[in-house]
Amino acid sequence: MKKFILLLVISNITQLTSQEVLLSPKNNPADINLLKSGISKMSWFMIQDSVEIKIGDVQTEIQKEKDLIYIITTTNIKQSPTKWIDSTIVRTSNFESVYHSSFNQQRDMVLKFGKKIKGYYLDKRTNAKVEIDEEINSSFFDSNFYPQFIRLLPLKEDYSKTIAIFDYNPKSKIGILTATLKNVKKATTTIENKKKEVWKVETTDDISDNSTTVIYYLDVITRQIIKQEIDIGGRKMIMRLMK
Repeated sequence: MKKFILLLVISNITQLTSQEVLLSPKNNPADINLLKSGISKMSWFMIQDSVEIKIGDVQTEIQKEKDLIYIITTTNIKQSPTKWIDSTIVRTSNFESVYHSSFNQQRDMVLKFGKKIKGYYLDKRTNAKVEIDEEINSSFFDSNFYPQFIRLLPLKEDYSKTIAIFDYNPKSKIGILTATLKNVKKATTTIENKKKEVWKVETTDDISDNSTTVIYYLDVITRQIIKQEIDIGGRKMIMRLMK
């Protein structure tokens, strides 16, 4: 009987200690020094029958200041008459969310983070506007920031972590979700006929019910995103850094 009780106690302790604590502004091992101000541009392609068809270009501008970090992503899609512009503001100290906006042909969205998340979501196809007033009691990163956050983590072989993120999409999910890093490996990739040593980081998230896989190729030294491979339900896309 005593042996059974001892085994039960050990089992319970093991379960408690094995529960992963989500990465968030309150549990943040990122190295802020790896994040630099600057502008990067990527070419975006869809792959059909092993042929790359260009979709457009994506520019990411990062402005790192003492208290705040500003990230502006501008997407030029070849078949779209307007640019897609996403803006994110986070605190420099811990990457806590401050502001997020997204403007494109389909919808406009503005989120202001504080004790509550306030803003609006405008569906341009139906002209339906939703006022946002969400109360969240846990720590999280803005879903638009977490690809940048990945760059700053203490990556190593087989590193894996789960990140708490907030996303607002009335057609999908709203609230605290998770993004998962797994299968981290050191590898090499070729950009403009030059080989680069990279960290290869596989990610999925609850936004797509983990059905979309994005693999990031990060320069080992600078942590710049060199390439992304995206698999959305069998549809494959690739993004490459432009020089």
